[in-house]
Amino acid sequence: MPTLVAENSQITNLKSILCASGVKGKQVTTLSSEITISDFIQSIIEAKDSEIDSPFSVLDLKVVIDLMNKWLTKLPTVKPFYAVKCNPNISLIGALASLGSNFDCASRAEIESVLSLGVSPDRIIYANPCKSESHIKYAAIVGVNVTTFDSVGEVEKIKKWHPKCELLLRIKPEEDSTTGASTCLGLKYGALEDEVPELLKAADMAGLKVSGVSFHVGSGGAAAKAYYKAILSAKKVFETASRLGMAKMEILDIGGGFISGSKFDEAALNVNDAIKTHFGNDEDVVVIGEPGRYFAETSFTLATKVIGKRVRGELREYWIDDGIYGTLNNIVFDFATVTCMPLRFGASENVTKSFYPSTVFGPTCDSVDTVLKEYELPELEVNDWLVFPNMGAYTISSGTNFNGFGSSVNNIYLACSTTSSVARELNML
Repeated sequence: MPTLVAENSQITNLKSILCASGVKGKQVTTLSSEITISDFIQSIIEAKDSEIDSPFSVLDLKVVIDLMNKWLTKLPTVKPFYAVKCNPNISLIGALASLGSNFDCASRAEIESVLSLGVSPDRIIYANPCKSESHIKYAAIVGVNVTTFDSVGEVEKIKKWHPKCELLLRIKPEEDSTTGASTCLGLKYGALEDEVPELLKAADMAGLKVSGVSFHVGSGGAAAKAYYKAILSAKKVFETASRLGMAKMEILDIGGGFISGSKFDEAALNVNDAIKTHFGNDEDVVVIGEPGRYFAETSFTLATKVIGKRVRGELREYWIDDGIYGTLNNIVFDFATVTCMPLRFGASENVTKSFYPSTVFGPTCDSVDTVLKEYELPELEVNDWLVFPNMGAYTISSGTNFNGFGSSVNNIYLACSTTSSVARELNML
């Protein structure tokens, strides 16, 4: 019975996604449990042969559904606002919208992208503490009415161009540099503790409503305890606003930094404990989070073609058609450690069971464009492929056009890994 209930829930979610803006009308391939993403990638390559537009990615919608279900189970009181900057793929955004996610946008372009899918502006938070005046004016026009700030200058801009906008005071979490995150955002954003009263007073004097507090413990797997400390700091800001006679705050924004897996479980325990301890008596407080990497990272798989090869003794050197100036920029900007698996299409007589220390270069003429070093791979040939899992976070969104090679993958194929019975049900639609 539990299996049947789970499958029915999955079918309902998938039907919703298939009808969602950004997904509707696109081909979604259902993959039964016997077929892996690598199998699917191989089938794409074999079907398209020389016409394949490489590199390309696969978005597995089943992963998105599972991650949303886990979020709702582990953090039931925290409303997710997906951080669009992590991966702005329109199908991912549409899928998340259909599953009930709201959105964290940091620019006019990101707001436009989300609104283009029919998402209501009240499901968007403009979570950028320092905004261009033209972007603030646009937010006012389209009705995005919640934003963050951490300076008096930002208060003045918002008063001038969007006086109806509600504010969340962005604070810098305590001991931000020791949270364990790969990227500490407190180096750039967040009010210090002794700056809080002045900023609250400035907003109040400007006639702007400060509805709550936001923070970000850092991107990429921050220590779970960092959330507990930051929520305690946020509670102190709520209390400061009360002492100043301001309207009662009602929003706690715990930011992002979440990654899937056991670290998410640990973080969720700390978040729930802190909310219960410090906000348990505040029934009117709405708690939101800004997960990006959590939803995007494991949902995407990248496929790249081997376009060149050189042999130097035991060392094998390969060139692929994507690199650190493209989708694999996460190696540099996001401190990612990537892995890959080969898909070989070369002559059978060259296939051996031997592995060799290998270097994998990207396609540009810059020697910095090196994806892997001393990586054990079997003998590969030109037109074989390397497949990289977990390539959805800060990949597509951060690439460049250096050397004219384009900023991201050329195509994104949609798939859904599921059970055979669910696959049959969906194929009947």
